[in-house]
Amino acid sequence: MVPEQASPEGGADPTPDDGAILDAELQSSLEAHDAAEAAIARLYGEPLLRLPNDLYIPPDALEVFLDAFEGPLDLLLYLIRKQNFNILDIPMAQVTLQYLEYVEQIRKSNLELAAEYLLMAAMLIEIKSRMLLPKRQDELIEDAGDPRAELVRRLLEYEQIKLAAQQVGSLPQLDRDFQRPSLPVEQGLAPSWPHVNPHDLQRAWMDVLRRAKLTQHHRIGREELSVREHMSAILRTLQSNRFIEFSELFHGQASVPVVVVHFVAMLELAKETLIEITQAEPFAPIYVRLAYSPA
Repeated sequence: MVPEQASPEGGADPTPDDGAILDAELQSSLEAHDAAEAAIARLYGEPLLRLPNDLYIPPDALEVFLDAFEGPLDLLLYLIRKQNFNILDIPMAQVTLQYLEYVEQIRKSNLELAAEYLLMAAMLIEIKSRMLLPKRQDELIEDAGDPRAELVRRLLEYEQIKLAAQQVGSLPQLDRDFQRPSLPVEQGLAPSWPHVNPHDLQRAWMDVLRRAKLTQHHRIGREELSVREHMSAILRTLQSNRFIEFSELFHGQASVPVVVVHFVAMLELAKETLIEITQAEPFAPIYVRLAYSPA
């Protein structure tokens, strides 16, 4: 006999089947997924559905940062190089429009920073207006030149300086590209004296002598010499000799100053006709004798 199942009307609780359990799990996972997508943030891994009432958000927390430039010339050069414009033939209308769009963005956030850019914008508008206006007759005669010439010159100079700065910045730098190695050395308590080589001692001694020669003093003495005394000595020598050879007259004179004074004394005696200097023939020996005095 098969037992009858209790009907719902009989008051008994129905038993859930496996399909109902799967539907419940799927529904809960979908709700969790929707909650995760609706969350504005996560706090410790849990989704945050609404902001706390006491949350403080700084005014510049959602500030949008544009490309950073070092100045108006840097921005102009970026606009020109990005669009492959010829720097010697700048399309002023297009570049000025793009420049003003960037200045408008920074003017909203930082007016002090935009002041320098506004000055360049005024210069660009002036150049653009000068190119649009027709030239007068006197300007055609004088040929004032391209209004963009000064701006092109400044851009080229700035680009050269910027490239040079990049090349310098690419060089290896200490504490940025490499580190200087250091090795701690443990110092022992016992002193360790180096071994002295005899050649090292010799070189040290030669260095001391070299420095001593640099500080030595040279004294020059003064010798008193008299021409009259040497004249008298020559006359005494010639009185005992009838003739005397020229070279023998200087025999016994030690130093060069004495020889010079002795020779000057001989010339003075010859000038005063007290002695005679004779020679038999050319290249013959020279003799010195006393002059003959008339009787």
